[in-house]
Amino acid sequence: MLIQMTDKNQAHLLAGKPYLVMMDMDSTLIQNEVIDDLAAAIGAGEEVKAITNLAMAGEIDFAESLKRRVKLLSGADIEIIERVKRGIHLTPGAGELIERFRELGFKTCVVSGGFEVVIKEIVEKLGIDEYRANNLEITNNKLTGNLLGTILDANGKKEALLQMAKHFSIPLSQTIAIGDGANDIPMIETAAIGVAFNGKNALAMKADVIVNDQSLVGVLKALGISNP
Repeated sequence: MLIQMTDKNQAHLLAGKPYLVMMDMDSTLIQNEVIDDLAAAIGAGEEVKAITNLAMAGEIDFAESLKRRVKLLSGADIEIIERVKRGIHLTPGAGELIERFRELGFKTCVVSGGFEVVIKEIVEKLGIDEYRANNLEITNNKLTGNLLGTILDANGKKEALLQMAKHFSIPLSQTIAIGDGANDIPMIETAAIGVAFNGKNALAMKADVIVNDQSLVGVLKALGISNP
């Protein structure tokens, strides 16, 4: 496990104030990349995974890559959504992470480039306060290959952080962002403490805290707020 932490971060946390914690979902709170799993369910897994890898590495625009990947799901029966949901695995330590934040009086929010129809149950199960995600268009029990509304991309994650901080009346100086991919960079840079959890190189270069660990408990240890 590699942990890198600055004195600035320690000063923030020693203040003992309530924080807002914004977290990515795919490959952060869960081990899955849901869009890849949906594509695999219809036999388009390799094509979509290649686009996902380019997007997470910051080599292509996330919003455009998401449109391209979702388009490949056109015509798929919504049954694949339930199939994929049954195969989702929480990252080890996810429950402990959220429970510890709750004990400290922190507010938690998931902001995901994934899909509300998939992550909603996970968010509710973990007791997360708020979430933001993209919406798949479904017509006659089929995926149309389109998204509804504004795409929640990298800038959308940053805006969600600003909105949630305002919503909970928490100053930006008391915010933490946790993610793994390039589309988390604006959110990581905007938060007072940006955490790269098993992050891609593009993100790790921007983070205040770097944690390479199989368990999210490593994030708590890096922040100095794990249980004794």
